[in-house]
Amino acid sequence: MERSKQCVDQLEVHNKRVFLRTDFNVPLDGDMHITDDRRIRSALPTINYLIDEGAKVILASHLGRPKGAPDARYSMAPVAKRLSRLLSKEVHYTGELVGPAVEREIEKMAPGEVFLLENLRFDKGEESNDEESPGSWPAWPTSM
Repeated sequence: MERSKQCVDQLEVHNKRVFLRTDFNVPLDGDMHITDDRRIRSALPTINYLIDEGAKVILASHLGRPKGAPDARYSMAPVAKRLSRLLSKEVHYTGELVGPAVEREIEKMAPGEVFLLENLRFDKGEESNDEESPGSWPAWPTSM
């Protein structure tokens, strides 16, 4: 059975949490500066649309290959900083992928705000094909 696909502009997103998987796998130099932000810029039309529609935008991406554990060389902090500059607004970022701090930040988001999760590949389940080991994802993404 073929499922019909909807585009983001066909959805009612005002005051709803929208989990957006993005490709922010950008090159960094030795000082953790982004050397090419085209991948971030390519997501801006969708992110701006969601902001303008009053969604609570939760962004997720991977960066590099940190082997399923936190590694400062692959932190999303430079991406959060660049994205804030490109959007001309604060991008909330805790430096964590899951946990109470992330859940608190998401719960208190206002319409039109943006939150960037830490690198998805910091979770060992992100690259696992084993359905028995899905990583440490909380239940909230499935409720969006």
